[in-house]
Amino acid sequence: MKIDRRNFLLASSAVLVAQNKLSFGAGKQEIKLQKSRAPLSVTGKEVTVYTTAAKTAHRISATDKLSFKPVGQPKETQVCVFVDPTRQFQNFLGIGGALTDASAETFAVLPKEKQIEILTAYYDDKQGIGYRLARTNIHSCDFSSGSYTYVTEGDKELKSFNVDHDQRFRIPFIKQALAATGGKLNIFASPWSPPAFMKTNNDMLHGGSLKPEFYASWANYYARFIKAYQREGIPIWGVSIQNEPMATQKWESCIFSAEQERDFLRDHLGPTLKREGLGDKKIIAWDHNRDLVYQRASTILADPKAAKFVWGIGYHWYEPWSGGDPMFDNVKLVHETFPDKQLIFTEGCVDAFDPRKLEEWKFGEQYGQSMINDFNNGTVGWTDWNILLDEKGGPNHVGNYCFAPVHADTKTGKLNYLSSFYYIGHFSKFIQPGARRIASSPSRSQLLSTAFLNPDGKVSVVVMNRSEKNAAYWLWVRGDAVEVNSLPHSIQTLVF
Repeated sequence: MKIDRRNFLLASSAVLVAQNKLSFGAGKQEIKLQKSRAPLSVTGKEVTVYTTAAKTAHRISATDKLSFKPVGQPKETQVCVFVDPTRQFQNFLGIGGALTDASAETFAVLPKEKQIEILTAYYDDKQGIGYRLARTNIHSCDFSSGSYTYVTEGDKELKSFNVDHDQRFRIPFIKQALAATGGKLNIFASPWSPPAFMKTNNDMLHGGSLKPEFYASWANYYARFIKAYQREGIPIWGVSIQNEPMATQKWESCIFSAEQERDFLRDHLGPTLKREGLGDKKIIAWDHNRDLVYQRASTILADPKAAKFVWGIGYHWYEPWSGGDPMFDNVKLVHETFPDKQLIFTEGCVDAFDPRKLEEWKFGEQYGQSMINDFNNGTVGWTDWNILLDEKGGPNHVGNYCFAPVHADTKTGKLNYLSSFYYIGHFSKFIQPGARRIASSPSRSQLLSTAFLNPDGKVSVVVMNRSEKNAAYWLWVRGDAVEVNSLPHSIQTLVF
């Protein structure tokens, strides 16, 4: 599907432009904000409703303008979404997606006008959805056309280190994304595997572990990568220690137990980055699923010498592979137990690419459900997987094809925007970096909601209706309310 330009929020008055910079400390969170306050009264205030709904043309479309009026105590028969701007929680870092080799290679073969469309759709905060976070891979991952590293075989001293491979596709792509945000893009990097000679299985693929004698060399590798990218004009905001450290995959992978990750961080990675003048880089631990997130966080953070290097805990959403519902309570427990550390969603995608499913609405709802629950449980940032893939769900050198919010037909140049693109946009377009999450509570399980108070004083409330039924509900704030209609299988952002 193509973006409907008439429905896609072109007016600048509809956009909450983020003007503030974030400064997160390793242990203590520091946010520079404009002076913002919760509104003392909303009587007579106007609410603008933006809607994306299945079986309609609505795609982040302005569908209504309403005004708050006094309603007092709601009846039990009324469906409400209660919002209290005076009850405030974590600060918001941003939302984004991964700038992988696969995304860069797909982007490179598109016509120039389609490249501009992609950059505008993702990064422009007026005509697009305003991404402000990005993840990229340290040398190859499964979403690369082949395995590669930045050093020659056996080079423990890293004398041959260079990022020349990335000059062809990925570095130019990231530079364009960075420029599209005016430089306001926090980029973090993740390794999938050390070079084969550093591992117990002598293979970048199929798991294996980092040999102890290469701990120091591997820590230096991160520093070399950060400095090489920064010389290219690409600032690296942070790194995760290891992508999916408990997964043995047929692609690039490496196993770290909680104790191994703790020791590598404490004795090598943390001190190395500090020694190399990179102590301001945010270090993200775990970077795997919600199922083991508490065990990993508690093991690493129990050691004060390791904990001082940890900015936050990253996690993915793939734990439902074992059956059951997403384990949002584990995210909440980590937040409650370690409130001085940040939580960041670092990867999620819908697997098993099938071109016949590009129009399926459930993809967007999977994103919406996860984002609402993750934010409500203390998460500060949310990062999707590949921002762009080709018509096969790749490129991918091991056939691990999956879905992205946007797919390009590299033969025709056609861009297909999935429901997930618009669902993500209901958050990323209207919630500004530096916003504070505020209390939001629906009175019916048919609805999910989260809400944020932006630095400019505006409130953005996201409401999702996963059911087959229409839902009329009242947005209720301190005795004032507006009645909103929610279509079946829809998501709305209400701004006032």
